[in-house]
Amino acid sequence: MTVGASPSSPTRPRPAGKIDPAPEVDPDFPREWIEFVDPANDEHLIVADLTWLLSRWTCVFGTPACQGILADRPDDGCCSHGAFLSDEDDRKRLSRAVKMLTPEDWQLRDEATNAQGKVTKSGYLELDELDDEPALRTRRFDGACIFLNRPGFAGGIGCALHSMALRRGIEPLEVKPDVCWQLPIRRTQDWVDRPDGVQILRTVITEYDRRGWGPGGADLDWYCSGSPDAHVGSKPVWQSYAPELTELIGAPAYAELARHCKRREGLGLIAVHPATVHAERMRESTDPFA
Repeated sequence: MTVGASPSSPTRPRPAGKIDPAPEVDPDFPREWIEFVDPANDEHLIVADLTWLLSRWTCVFGTPACQGILADRPDDGCCSHGAFLSDEDDRKRLSRAVKMLTPEDWQLRDEATNAQGKVTKSGYLELDELDDEPALRTRRFDGACIFLNRPGFAGGIGCALHSMALRRGIEPLEVKPDVCWQLPIRRTQDWVDRPDGVQILRTVITEYDRRGWGPGGADLDWYCSGSPDAHVGSKPVWQSYAPELTELIGAPAYAELARHCKRREGLGLIAVHPATVHAERMRESTDPFA
């Protein structure tokens, strides 16, 4: 599939309950950036994508707008492939979270238990390869992540870990794998040498678009960050993802980022995310009072 294409076609009818998706925007478009020094560390430089952070993207999982990354599994959202764990801390966080899950939270709990009825690591993790290196990922069961509650479950569809966190009143990032709670924020970090010879940490915050998944990103049947159907949030990303951004760059840096985003929003962004622009146009065309 070509990036920016819509998965709908005359030979592939839309699944029941799903809207006909708007075409995704081209991945190459002007972006505005802000660069500032972390107030808590003068050797930490933050480079943030204002076009993304001021966009109106929001997660539309469980709504008619979410097509799923695999056309034949539209109810999976982005959970079809399972989640690779980033490091030992990620694995330990997931292990602690699994202990918090109840049968009311987790539809497939029995599939992760041994003969004694105990949830085991091999029940919810499997060994795979990532970048030609051995890596752990959440186990796939019946075509999707074992933590994905399927349609018809009394506790509701969606990530069991996410639902459990909301029920307990904690942030989902405290229980979900890194890749899951960070999406679709992309953070990259590199040590760079300034012209004065001082080495600093350069953190870039931007959109985790299709290209973030490597060559396989172009093969996804649908992806939300470039879809106008997902740019319908009531708040911009810098506000709706405040907990995640705070975790990624620290509280002092997030406070400074929020200050810049709020000011830029007031001045008027020049390079608005095209998916947000398209979503606004669609809303205005269908709402006579907009």
